[in-house]
Amino acid sequence: MRSRIIFLLIGLSGLFASFAHAADSMPVVAAATRQQSESIPHRGTLYRVRHQGNTTYLFGTIHVGKPAFFPLEAQVMQAFAEATKLVVELDIGNAGPFLSAVNKYGIYAAGDTIEKHLSRDSMVRLRQALQRLGIRFEQVARMKPWMVANFLIGVDLERNGFAQKQGTEFFLLALAKAQAKTVEELETADYQLSLFDGMTQAQQEQYLRENLAEIDDGKMLMKATRLMNAWGDADGGAFDEMLREAFDEKTASSEFILHMLLEKRNPEMAGKIETLLNNDKATFVAVGLLHLIGENGIPRLLQRRGYDVQKLY
Repeated sequence: MRSRIIFLLIGLSGLFASFAHAADSMPVVAAATRQQSESIPHRGTLYRVRHQGNTTYLFGTIHVGKPAFFPLEAQVMQAFAEATKLVVELDIGNAGPFLSAVNKYGIYAAGDTIEKHLSRDSMVRLRQALQRLGIRFEQVARMKPWMVANFLIGVDLERNGFAQKQGTEFFLLALAKAQAKTVEELETADYQLSLFDGMTQAQQEQYLRENLAEIDDGKMLMKATRLMNAWGDADGGAFDEMLREAFDEKTASSEFILHMLLEKRNPEMAGKIETLLNNDKATFVAVGLLHLIGENGIPRLLQRRGYDVQKLY
């Protein structure tokens, strides 16, 4: 599975977020109070971590979605109700820091454009993709290659029915506001986007080319659909298979995504969750799902550090 599809499950939430406030993104209160007699399946994955009387729930999210995914099932809603605060990777309802980080890391300085940083062949492919998607080159001219790639992924997914405003974080942030819960971040937009700016020029160009190819031939949409279905059914076997496939792909861009954006961040997130466990009675932590699976996932890291970790589903 290509690393760009991994994006939907590991986060860098802001890259798949609209800049509207989460509370305005859906009729969240009405959805959350829908009659519990409805049969609502498990979504994603849910863990409970305990330490000295304190509890943290870990819920695996996806950064785009569809209305049918909400409300979440009763076990998640109950865990959320017990928590006094919601902790997310990034508060995507707060557009200011994200826009600032985009300008800092994702946009070339005045007078510079992507044409000066790509090969002739890559520019031809980019212009062809933009024409197919009905996007003017001027809209992306000052974006760096990685930023253009992520922007086009979002456009393609939106046009095929996977709405950014239906991502899990929007639902949870709106619910937190409705219930007057505190919201905290595990990371910052500046940190998340700085990781991309750490890619070499060659890696950025390769990352863009791979994305353009998969958008063009429909593979990206096919894999995104497979991933959405797995998340919507809480299919743990499919999650494990996707992670194995991702690590089996030996391209420069996939290795950067997995090692820098997954393996590097998981221990850092685990450390911050440890602080929550030591200081807060009950918290609900929502992160991209792939942060929670595998031997180097956050639950296993916390378990190895001596915490009581239970997978609820």
